[in-house]
Amino acid sequence: MGQTRRTALPFRIFCAVFVLVLCSNALAVYFASHSIRLVVVTTLACSLLLQVGYFASVLFLIWRSGCASRAGQRAEHFGSCKEVRCQPTDHDEVRNESSDVPQLGPAFPCPGEAS
Repeated sequence: MGQTRRTALPFRIFCAVFVLVLCSNALAVYFASHSIRLVVVTTLACSLLLQVGYFASVLFLIWRSGCASRAGQRAEHFGSCKEVRCQPTDHDEVRNESSDVPQLGPAFPCPGEAS
């Protein structure tokens, strides 16, 4: 049986990592500067940077998903296109496999056929 690979990070783990990063940043700044005001400012700045990075990564993933989706649609469209069938040069209408409706215009000779 094939297993489904989970790629999403559970929200609980994300929050725990977020809090761990902010607390370690606060402790490092406090031990370096012994200033509570500087700890608050740098912790807020770190929080803002983490949120901006998270938002940017979500936008990137949405963009990448859209590109992959468009590429898949193009490949699907390319695979579903049918080649136009060649008609002898004495016909005045051209038909293709996907439509039985005659299309106006001159018939083009098949490749390799003498004109």
